[in-house]
Amino acid sequence: MPTYCCTLCWRWRLNEVDCIVVGAGVIGLATARAVARSSREVIVIERERHAGMHTSSRNSEVIHAGLHYTPGSLKARLCVQGREALYRYCDIHGIGYRRCGKFTVAAGQAEVAHLEMIAANARASGVFDLEWLEGAEATKLEPQLKCAVALNSPSTGIIDSHAYLQCLLGDAESYGANVAFGTEVTALHVTDRGIEVCIDGQAAPAVRTRWLINSAGLRAARVATLIAEFPDSHIPRMHYAKGSYFAVPGRSPFSRLIYPAPSATGHLGIHMTLDLAGSARFGPDMQWLDALDETPDYSVDASRTALFADAVREYWPSLPAARLTPAYAGIRPKLSGPGEPARDFLISGPQDHGVAGVVNLFGIESPGLTASLALADVIAALLDS
Repeated sequence: MPTYCCTLCWRWRLNEVDCIVVGAGVIGLATARAVARSSREVIVIERERHAGMHTSSRNSEVIHAGLHYTPGSLKARLCVQGREALYRYCDIHGIGYRRCGKFTVAAGQAEVAHLEMIAANARASGVFDLEWLEGAEATKLEPQLKCAVALNSPSTGIIDSHAYLQCLLGDAESYGANVAFGTEVTALHVTDRGIEVCIDGQAAPAVRTRWLINSAGLRAARVATLIAEFPDSHIPRMHYAKGSYFAVPGRSPFSRLIYPAPSATGHLGIHMTLDLAGSARFGPDMQWLDALDETPDYSVDASRTALFADAVREYWPSLPAARLTPAYAGIRPKLSGPGEPARDFLISGPQDHGVAGVVNLFGIESPGLTASLALADVIAALLDS
């Protein structure tokens, strides 16, 4: 087994490995684990100093049941498969989670049709455990909730995403994967011997790999542009949506997640989620960004408090606005822009773009956390095809 220096350079000659994974978010680490389990030599390259510092750790930490995605799509199939795989993985490794359930609520009879569409979509996607509750039944279970009808999803849960990331990291390393933090891919060249990877602005390649899996999340499109021989026509235009969260101090008023009926545009609205300590947070909203900054701005604009309070009072009318405080924000990489229908995950391999050894992952947003283990298996299988 070769010895690596801290910058991935061979001490005597160019290192050759089976697979490079760019990005140590939840998908990158799950993929590195899946590939390393097949006895392939894997290196994960991550520009940040820690795992999952962007999309993977700045979300709602929800284990989704699979209600909202187009039946037959990757999102729908891998969410349902990944949900059960994730629950099993948490049980095996002692990762904190709670299968708390979720109410999607209609404020009035006019919104019941939206819930009926969700229920039909869920059944078509393989989710069969939903339960209808009249307003009085829902209020008996959640006394502070206001709604006409609720659709209960008992398979929805929450997870400690940070513990999950650390477990995936340790698991990948236990199978032999190496992870280089604080290292940035700055150039990529496809040769007849493999893909040469330059790091940290160095002109000479540090490593050559048979397979390159671009799991760079927010920066996946940028990484794809670094491949000198890669066709621009297979790099989609990306859109970036910032989502902010607000919290209330103390114990949550609800024991389940509460989601309003989706808007006409499909946005799931300002929903209420829980953390494992029992605190409530509300979000995300959606603010489209003109561009992705080199250092993303994750600050939360306190002036949006009133907007959040108005949305939350639709299902929690007793919320005192003064209790809402800015919590955190995240940014989602999206293949669809404002006013466009949501698009599926895009896994783009050699059979799609014709460049040997390159697998690009674009638009891996929700339910990426839930689907991560199933998604990783799909990606790993491409290396055998």
